[in-house]
Amino acid sequence: MNNNKDDQHEVHNEKEMHGKHSQGEGQHDKHQDKEMKHDQHDHHAMMVEDFKKRFFVSLFIMVPILMLSPMIQMFLNVDWRFSGDSLILFLLSTVLYIYGGKPFLTGSWDELKKKEPAMMTLIAFAITTAYIYSTAAVFLKIGNDFFWELATLIVIMLLGHWIEMKSIMGASNALNELLKLMPEEAHRIQEDGKTIEVLVSELKKGDHILVKPGEKIPIDGIVFDGKSEVNESMITGESVPVAKENEDEVIGGSINGDGILKFKVSKTGDETFLSQVVRLVKEAQLSKSKTQRLADVAAKWLFYLAVSAGTLTFIVWLSLGAEIGFAIERSVTVIIIACPHALGLATPLVTAISTSIGAKRGLLIRDRMAFESARNIDLVVFDKTGTLTEGEFGITEIRTIDVEEDRLLTLAYSIELNSEHPIAKGIVKEGKKRELTSKDVSDYQNLPGKGLEAVIDNKKVMIVSPGYMRSQDIPFDQEDYESLAHEGKTVVFVLEDEKLLGYIALSDIVRESAKTAVDTLKSMNIKTVMLTGDNHNVADFVGKKLNIDMVISEVLPQQKSEKIDELIKKGHKVAMTGDGVNDAPALARADLGIAIGAGTDVAIETADVILVRSDPNDVVNLIKLSKVTYSKMIQNLVWATGYNIIAMPLAAGVLYYQGIVISPAVGAVFMSMSTIIVAINAKLLKIK
Repeated sequence: MNNNKDDQHEVHNEKEMHGKHSQGEGQHDKHQDKEMKHDQHDHHAMMVEDFKKRFFVSLFIMVPILMLSPMIQMFLNVDWRFSGDSLILFLLSTVLYIYGGKPFLTGSWDELKKKEPAMMTLIAFAITTAYIYSTAAVFLKIGNDFFWELATLIVIMLLGHWIEMKSIMGASNALNELLKLMPEEAHRIQEDGKTIEVLVSELKKGDHILVKPGEKIPIDGIVFDGKSEVNESMITGESVPVAKENEDEVIGGSINGDGILKFKVSKTGDETFLSQVVRLVKEAQLSKSKTQRLADVAAKWLFYLAVSAGTLTFIVWLSLGAEIGFAIERSVTVIIIACPHALGLATPLVTAISTSIGAKRGLLIRDRMAFESARNIDLVVFDKTGTLTEGEFGITEIRTIDVEEDRLLTLAYSIELNSEHPIAKGIVKEGKKRELTSKDVSDYQNLPGKGLEAVIDNKKVMIVSPGYMRSQDIPFDQEDYESLAHEGKTVVFVLEDEKLLGYIALSDIVRESAKTAVDTLKSMNIKTVMLTGDNHNVADFVGKKLNIDMVISEVLPQQKSEKIDELIKKGHKVAMTGDGVNDAPALARADLGIAIGAGTDVAIETADVILVRSDPNDVVNLIKLSKVTYSKMIQNLVWATGYNIIAMPLAAGVLYYQGIVISPAVGAVFMSMSTIIVAINAKLLKIK
């Protein structure tokens, strides 16, 4: 509908609506190629399968090693010794050391090349020490071998890593839920005009594709024929179906409306939207948060401590007259206990699981440091249009004059069915909601600068603007109109044969979840601010309706970042939530930038977290997830570090003469228990 706006706020609203649609259309130049999904899944699956296979093979080899070990036979009070049994024991242990120990040996090599010794280096150091000493014991007869302890250590550590990888595999599988939007096949148009069914993975740039009504669009492209409305909400959170015709972009994964579209493929592979989503999730899982770096530093120093303590233990026991075998046993036990396996697992597993929970809830964490700092946020800034509001017009009030409300709305509904204007869509939406039956319309025409006109039941019906009413001196309730206009609402008048039947007020509808989100944030002692370029009347009305603490309106895009800076300088930890276009500078400036509806390229480059769904409640979920994630990390770090600090002196044998001693095998058992507890604790992570 082409209504004449006689208030600046009405014009601004319309421009803002148009801008929002443009943003929506520009947002979606990325989606996922199916092969990426399979590659990512296969990678994790192969890692899990590798640890599983090594664990069971090593477990199988460990059994004869234990049976052949003299110390085990002594414990069991049996004698299974025979000629050459030590050589067989050595050969089996060598196979186990190379095969079962390979992940730790190669991992330690990678760490040492980076000059960052940590968990894998300690495990490799421990099993290598045990293997070398045991080999010497067999061939040089310098003491008892420790092959059985080598075997139990490798098997238990493989079990711990298998548990870890299974947990991470579970987290990664959740991310693949984001990739189920894409259809498997597409209708490719050949040069002769006929269509054939092909796999989406076979499509190339420039291919011509046909999309039938109701089908999913298989890949990104540019329309060259046809007209339809496309529902892109599953891709971007944009609730308004976007009209598509010649030269418009269409996005893979979105759903075609009632029309037929033909388009040319414009993007494939890594350029697509969902490919970028997967990349962001991968970055989130691999990025080093502040807490993670703290764990890495702790692991490094524990490595140095283990080497030093192991060496010192060996020297002290030798100086006290202990046998070399006993001294090495104590030294090896110290190294095993000091191994920061649980410490190394403490934060990465929590990171993977929190990323998984976020993905399931539509929270794509791009920057782990910013995400974890969200626990300290005390002020959340919201953009208005498309964030707190739905970004589409809806009816808020209907005023009637000597006519039933349904009849007034039926007349307007019948005429507006022929229009694509945002105001028309708002009236049509309400008509469909009430299940009204449209009347036959004839002589429909658009009146530039005035509104719409048509004939219904042989009567001329008009839907016009306030400006038309004033120009024709048609009386109406000026006070009521001014009150509605002051709230930022657009008002249209319905005339029948020049007689006023009533008027309809529309505005950008406030999201139902917005009030809940604001109230919840307040209950968490977090203040809320609305930062918008809209006029004061509209902003104040929305602000009061949502009970927002502060409203900053009529702000230019370049001024938004300045406003964020002012809030930060006042000592606030600020999160900014916006659509990522006009809000991009503010998103980048805030302590935590949150892009709504997956955002544009600008949003992805500037935001720290992307909300797939345009739901303000997801901001609450994000902050809650940050708090529980940090809590779990601290719990795991305290457990892993505390265990090492307490157990190392016992492993060194400080209470040996009091009858308390920890063998390497027992140390390995306790360490793996610590690992399992850390993994279970991480898996218990959830948000209410």
